[in-house]
Amino acid sequence: MENWYAVYTRPRHEKKVYESLREMKWEAFLPMVTRVRLWKDRKKKVAMPLFSSYLFARFDYKYRYDLLHISGVVKIVNFKGTPAVVPEWQIDALKQMLKNPEKLQLENYMRCGQEIEVIDGVFKGMRGAVKVVKGTTRLLVTIEGIQQTVSVELDSSYVKKIEKEDG
Repeated sequence: MENWYAVYTRPRHEKKVYESLREMKWEAFLPMVTRVRLWKDRKKKVAMPLFSSYLFARFDYKYRYDLLHISGVVKIVNFKGTPAVVPEWQIDALKQMLKNPEKLQLENYMRCGQEIEVIDGVFKGMRGAVKVVKGTTRLLVTIEGIQQTVSVELDSSYVKKIEKEDG
């Protein structure tokens, strides 16, 4: 069964690993953002990975050794020996957030926070946690597998709490 997994790469090898995966016809996702980089003599817009040294690959875990032999791959992220499966909805949420990169920013990794669902606007249907920063409401989506959190600004009237079911 194919799942999404977080892949940890050598520093600055994310694009090379991504290209190798694509050449092998594997489904891969490398979230990229454009940032302005400053040098002594100039400024330049550069496409950079959203998460340094991480990308995501969808594959059947029994083929993990094929992935681990790709130049630049360090490991498949795992916790206590168990591979960290990244849920499809988190990958979809990242892809949707990247459609509006001007509102996107990395956040400190967080576990707590009320779970919410966006009920209106361009992010309708997305789930995550809510955080208020300096009067603006941000939807947080945490990728547990790599302990990273991404947020996007939205109108607080566009969200509703997700009630936990007893069970």
